[in-house]
Amino acid sequence: MSSSTTGGGKPSRSASAIVADTASGYHVLRIDGYSRTKGTPTGEYLKSLLFTVGGHSWHIRYYPNGNKSDAKDFISLYLYLEDNVAKAVKAQFKFRFVYKAAEQPLTLGEVHDFESQRGWGHSEFIKRADFEESEHLRDDSFAVRCDVVVINEFRREETAVDTPLPFVSVPQSDLHQHFGALLETEKGADVVFDVGGQTFAAHRCVLAARSPVFSAELFGAMKESETGGVVRIDDMEARVFKALLYFVYTDLFLEKTKAEGEGDEDAMAQHLLVAADRYNLDRLKLMCEEKLCKYIDVGTVATILALAEIHHCHGLKKACFDFLSSPANLRAVVASGSLKHLSGTCPSVMEEVIAMLGNLIH
Repeated sequence: MSSSTTGGGKPSRSASAIVADTASGYHVLRIDGYSRTKGTPTGEYLKSLLFTVGGHSWHIRYYPNGNKSDAKDFISLYLYLEDNVAKAVKAQFKFRFVYKAAEQPLTLGEVHDFESQRGWGHSEFIKRADFEESEHLRDDSFAVRCDVVVINEFRREETAVDTPLPFVSVPQSDLHQHFGALLETEKGADVVFDVGGQTFAAHRCVLAARSPVFSAELFGAMKESETGGVVRIDDMEARVFKALLYFVYTDLFLEKTKAEGEGDEDAMAQHLLVAADRYNLDRLKLMCEEKLCKYIDVGTVATILALAEIHHCHGLKKACFDFLSSPANLRAVVASGSLKHLSGTCPSVMEEVIAMLGNLIH
């Protein structure tokens, strides 16, 4: 009887893979003055600047009233190959609104063959009426991002042989769920906070472990001065303190749907940033900064800039100045009069804004 092994040894094992050699990149197209583009007839487009991905030149075509009569109620977006090529260029692409790009995983569609000066895209990218009511349109402006992956060729390469599945699978940590339940049930709670007439029961050891400020307050001088085990906090809204406690116990941002008596999400993020700074919760502070970056517009930039300066939020401050670096945005903010209070609260920041205005004039 023949055998593929010698001397009863283990059979040889090998594996290989066919890998696509790709080049990727993206281009952001910003439309300032969207309302003025609506006069573009159906079938006509506005064209982006050329950009290069995978050694080829591309451009985006923006059709404010659709690329054909059947799509006249939609915004159409197309990616076009600018080059003359002897062989079609294989590529994948995806259009996304910029404000959602960071939140959505990039999932590319099918591979398309781009012939010379030909394009692929979406006739019905978004219905115009829905778009005009969405968060994507801000101050008559919006931005879309087009991710492009060019497939140059396929190659073969050797890969490691798959290892057998482990006998034991360790699940992800659910510690945050247990601590969240501890906060919700109030089991073993040994301190009560009164915030705006609403009470919150919590655990001293958890708060002290998470925040040096809570540690000093709950195990220092305040412990001796409490009345009946109740700690009164006068300068914070109850919903903000609730979100603060939720983070302390779970390391997560309290979802909008779980907050009681909530107002605007950007206002909530501003108040929570102040609270995070007060209690030295650096991760929560950065989470609030990241969220506020998405709410910077003509109406909010002055307030957010002042907040960033007062609480030393360097990334958030850079985002505000990046927004103001656009001449159109800077003019709109000056015209709105929202910069006036910066003179009193943050004079150094106002000096930087004045310098930007000087550059704009010259």
